[in-house]
Amino acid sequence: MTNRNKITPSFPLNLKGMKKGQRSIVRNEKGIALVMILILAAIALVIMGGLLYMITSSTQISGMQKRYKSGLEAGIGGSEVAYQFIATRGTPADTTTLSTLMSSINPVITTPSTACSGKDLSETTFYGLAAKLMTPTYKEDPPGSGNIVLNWTSACNKTSSIDPDPLTCTTSSCSYDMRFDLGTSPNQYRVYAKIVDTVEGNSAPDYGLGGKGVVVSGSSEVVVVSMPYLYTMEMDAENTSNPSERAKLSILYQY
Repeated sequence: MTNRNKITPSFPLNLKGMKKGQRSIVRNEKGIALVMILILAAIALVIMGGLLYMITSSTQISGMQKRYKSGLEAGIGGSEVAYQFIATRGTPADTTTLSTLMSSINPVITTPSTACSGKDLSETTFYGLAAKLMTPTYKEDPPGSGNIVLNWTSACNKTSSIDPDPLTCTTSSCSYDMRFDLGTSPNQYRVYAKIVDTVEGNSAPDYGLGGKGVVVSGSSEVVVVSMPYLYTMEMDAENTSNPSERAKLSILYQY
């Protein structure tokens, strides 16, 4: 066999015949430290990336919670104003007086005064905001028949949705009944209120049923059973300069 046909092994095959100090290429550990460092660095990068993600996510969640809380507080404040307008019972003179007293918050009543109408249990017709405050959403027709029909006209918007578009809506197309501006810029909130359902009662204190004693003053006196008016209201509060800072409320108000 010539030298050209000899096969030269790439590493010693006879491990027993290796000289002292020689190592097999298979058992060579050169570069293992670099590999371990790269693995540990990759693990550290994954841990750091997870920590950064958690910190960023918690910051975003905290910011969202803060914006929601601010909008929620504005909505609660707006509901207190809406209660004052409910107390006027829709009387035009009282509503106008209250609007004048609260002119600093720019109150706007958008319920159509002629198109929206309804009848109370005594068949008295009311219009505008008074229709929503003084008449039930549904009633029996005829009384005692068990046939429940819608009492409000279609212009008395009773859907639960509120489209906050104060620049384009008119009194015949707004999707809310009242609007108020609370706070000052850049922390000014516009609050919308809408009555979507009314259950007629008899306990309005301005009708003389309040302030009575706890006992009957005479044997012939008939005590009227107190039945409160129940109003279901939808509230929407949002920052005028940042609409994403927003909160919605559904309120059952007993009057």
